[in-house]
Order: sequence, then C-alpha cells, then structure tokens
Amino acid sequence: MENKKKVAFYTLGCKLNFSETSTIARSFQEEGFERVDFEEVADMYVINTCSVTENADKQFKQIVKKALKLNENAFVAAVGCYAQLKPEELAAVDGVDLVLGATEKFKITDYIHDLSKNDMGEVHSCEIEDADFYVGSYSIGDRTRAFLKVQDGCDYKCTYCTIPLARGISRSDTMEGVIKNAKEIAAKGIKEIVLTGVNIGDYGKGEFGNKKHEHTFLDLVTELDRVEGIERLRISSIEPNLLKNETIDLVSKSRAFVPHFHIPLQSGSNDILKKMKRRYLRELYVDRVNKIREVMPHACIGVDVIVGFPGETDEHFLETYHFLNDLDISYLHVFTYSERDNTEAATMEGVVPKNVRAKRSKMLRGLSVKKRRAFYESQIGTQRTVLFESENKEGYIHGFTENYVKVKTPWNPAFANTLHDIKLTHIDEDGSVRLEFLGIEV
Repeated sequence: MENKKKVAFYTLGCKLNFSETSTIARSFQEEGFERVDFEEVADMYVINTCSVTENADKQFKQIVKKALKLNENAFVAAVGCYAQLKPEELAAVDGVDLVLGATEKFKITDYIHDLSKNDMGEVHSCEIEDADFYVGSYSIGDRTRAFLKVQDGCDYKCTYCTIPLARGISRSDTMEGVIKNAKEIAAKGIKEIVLTGVNIGDYGKGEFGNKKHEHTFLDLVTELDRVEGIERLRISSIEPNLLKNETIDLVSKSRAFVPHFHIPLQSGSNDILKKMKRRYLRELYVDRVNKIREVMPHACIGVDVIVGFPGETDEHFLETYHFLNDLDISYLHVFTYSERDNTEAATMEGVVPKNVRAKRSKMLRGLSVKKRRAFYESQIGTQRTVLFESENKEGYIHGFTENYVKVKTPWNPAFANTLHDIKLTHIDEDGSVRLEFLGIEV
C-alpha cells in the first residue's frame, strides 16, 4: 500500500479562519491525505493567513521558515485574507509554491497537480467581486467547543478595515445549512457551539446568492436554540447596531444561549466613530449595555476598542477611557491601530505616533484587567455551570462558566468535556476562580 501524503495546517487570525481551516482539512482527507500536526514532517503545509494585524505579515514568513526547516522539499500553500489582499507579496516569499485567494481556498485540492516545488509561487486569486458564493464550515479544534460559521463577508465601509476587500460582500449560509451543521456537531458529542462570521448580525443577507433574504439573525438564534444535543450556544461578536432587543431577550430566556456578548465599540468618542464610519454613536452602545444588564445582570460583556486611529487626540482618547471606565462591562480586547493599504484611514491626517499608540494601548489593557477582576469578584458566591476543557495544565483542569468566568480545579481526566454545577468561591493568585462542586461529585 502506498504511503499517504501528509498535510499540515497553520491558522492565523480569527475564529472564522479556524472554522475554515477545518473545512479545508476535511477536503484533503477526502482526497486521501493524512492530516498531521504542524510540528511534524509533512509533504505539504497550508497556512491560512490573516490581514488584520501588522504582525500577521511578519508571522507568515516565520511560519514558512518553520515548515521548510521540517521538510525543505515540502509544498507550501498560502490561503486566506492576506493571500487575497497581497497575493504577489506572499508568492514572493522564499519557499511559497501556491497562493489562493478568497474563492479558491475551498477548492485547494483542485490546484495541486503534484507536490513538486515551484520556482515562484503560483497565484490564483479572484477579483473580490467574484467572492459572492457561500461556503459553510465549522471547526472542531478540541472536543469541548466548535466554531460554526454562519455568515461571511461584509457590506460595511469602516475606514480602517480591509475585510470587505479580503472577503467580499456579506452573504449567509441557508438556515437549513446552519441547522444541518449544528446537528452534525451535536452528534460528535461537542457541548458548545460558538457562532462565527465576519458580521453575524447581518445574517440572512445573501442567503440565496443574491440580496434576497428570508431570515434574520433573530430567526437564526431562535432555530438554533431548538437543536437538541447542544448544551451551549455562544454568539461570538456582534455589531451594536445589529444587536436588537429581541435577540437580547431571547438569550435571557434561552435554553442554550449563554449570557455572554462581545460587542465591538472601537472608540468612545463620537468624533472618531464618525471618522471610522461606524454605524452608531456611543449613546446607542450605552443603550445596548443597559438593556443586557436589565435582563441579565450577571452577563459577561466584552468590548473591542482601537487606539491611535488617525486624528485621535489626547482628549478623544481620554473620552474613550472614561467612557469605558464608567460602563458596566467585563473585559476589553484592545487593538493598536495599524495602517492598511487601500483603506480610507491610511491617507487621513493626524497620524498618531507609534509610541503614543503603544502608551494608550497599555492604559486600556490595564483598565481591562481591572474590569475583569471586578466582574469576577461580582460573581463570587454565585452558582454557575462550568464546561471543563480537556487539557492538564500544571495539575489543574480549566473551564468556563456560562457567563465566561474562567475557573480551575485540580486535574481529573473524568471532568474533560463535561458540565458541572458549581459555586464560585474565591479568586486564585493567577486570576482564575476556584470553585466547589454542588450536588454529588465523584
């Protein structure tokens, strides 16, 4: 019997990329490849790229080097957002053989005739206008949770963002497609599904390959809540203007949706929000947080924020800092603004020096630590449900409560991928929360 060709994958960037890597990997397995870990010797390495941060570009070169160190004759392919935006740049990296853009990445096995090295990377990338069809995917990285893609692309024109250039127009999976994938995931014994997409609140648009749509995001969450066998459903990140009261109410009464929201803010200054071409002002954001708190006081609310956007003065930044300090939120994801080619913001005046961006970023990260600590403290003494993960980390097993409090308890392999009723007792020195089990425990 001939040896199977081995393929390994490396994913940079977001949860959506992880779900798509899984789908691409399954297509290789169907073609008779054996999937191996990226640390192992393989005949082919596939790198799923990201364009959101500056470091993604530098990281790419390091990952190619790492692959070729394992096997200097390996065939190296680059797919994903950066591959769509700058295909020639990636193709010029030493050792890269194939670069596939947004529409081609799911047909990668069609482009591999043999695995002999190319002198120069071969590029297949469409005009982004052609990225108008939808490919459903989900990832099963560990046994505990799966990322389920429900939507792709974006019709928003935020001035700092390349995602519409990298992923095309907003389009959605059909309701049948999402439910079918959710049932497949449930059948594998996975307890939690995280819904993912570029702009998931826009779900329903482009469901039939055109702008016609029958369903909304509210319809989607309503249907998913009925799928049996899924213990937990989590909404990953949703624009504040698309997070409607009806969705918040549904989550508060839901069987499976957990009280955890991640809502991008980007700036606490209306001046900057307008320059970013965001589709809301800070007043709407406050309204969304208040609505969640009203029906789910214990909910976890995460916030994305960008510092150092062109024209952000010290006053604008302090406006953002005080806005977030006063807001009843649980943690921040802080992004330092970085210029991207072909975006409006890249040509704006009022460039903020890199050292000022770094200082602002550090201040907000400090605020995030304080916010998370305060949120955890507010949860001490409450009864929650925890879903344990499957890793032994220095003698402990970790997990998350439904409202995203990270907990730990001494390692017990029987706990992996299981749910338990617990009481949160105190915060450990590493910042995670200790617990006691409720009811009868082994």
